[in-house]
Amino acid sequence: MPAAPSRTLLARGHALHLGPRTLIMGILNVTPDSFSDGGRSAAPDDALANARRLVAEGAEILDVGGESTRPGHTPVAAEDEWARIAPVIPALVAEMGVPVSVDTYKAEVARRALEAGASIVNDVWGFTHDPDMARVVADYDAAAVVMHNRAEVDEPLDIISEMLGFFERVLEIADRAGVKREKLVLDPGIGFGKSFPQNLAAIRRLPELRVLGLPILLGTSRKSLIGKVIQTTPQERVPGTIASNVIAIMDGVEIIRVHDVAAHVQAARVAEAIRDAS
Repeated sequence: MPAAPSRTLLARGHALHLGPRTLIMGILNVTPDSFSDGGRSAAPDDALANARRLVAEGAEILDVGGESTRPGHTPVAAEDEWARIAPVIPALVAEMGVPVSVDTYKAEVARRALEAGASIVNDVWGFTHDPDMARVVADYDAAAVVMHNRAEVDEPLDIISEMLGFFERVLEIADRAGVKREKLVLDPGIGFGKSFPQNLAAIRRLPELRVLGLPILLGTSRKSLIGKVIQTTPQERVPGTIASNVIAIMDGVEIIRVHDVAAHVQAARVAEAIRDAS
């Protein structure tokens, strides 16, 4: 399948060119209980050091999260979530030169992060959890990643039909709040409210989401999906993550969200060269 059509995602002063070259979003979890690194970036100095490494390796977006949303996570109050990321976001904005995304489903955390200079809101509930989230995104003219999610797994569902219905509702919410369609990116939400077969189907059938006319972000990095294919710890899942992302890149996915940036930059460039060869 050829690359997706070229387009530009405007994110509060940053112009992200989407299409022929997949962008790499680097994950920066400022949490003490991250499933993938056990709190490696929880301290602000450590977070900044890791952000510098991610950008040096080729990350074109930094996604900062103050609450782990892994299955079975313990919810965090908005004040506590903000306290974790408040020392980090202004420093990233000032130093890194790439757009900063805030990974939150709480409108108040998103508002504070945007006020501090963030450019993108990455909402794991796609505007459906906090009724003020879409309005905050619109008020700050931010870009947003809206992810498909479910409170519980429903095995018989056709997951793509479910996603299409969910995203149609999200787009209605966005329209009512004044969020421009060209500011939105869809995320199929691998690992969120889906069975193992549904996660596999969501990746294999990713092009079916193209009917909505919006760019797509895929996040499979180190997730349990890979550990269910071959028993591994999160830190051992880099090859499996690369495999899933290369398949998506061959289908034209515009952004991949990863922990291991350098490996994915190389994999993405090779996959794109093969996909686009005449």
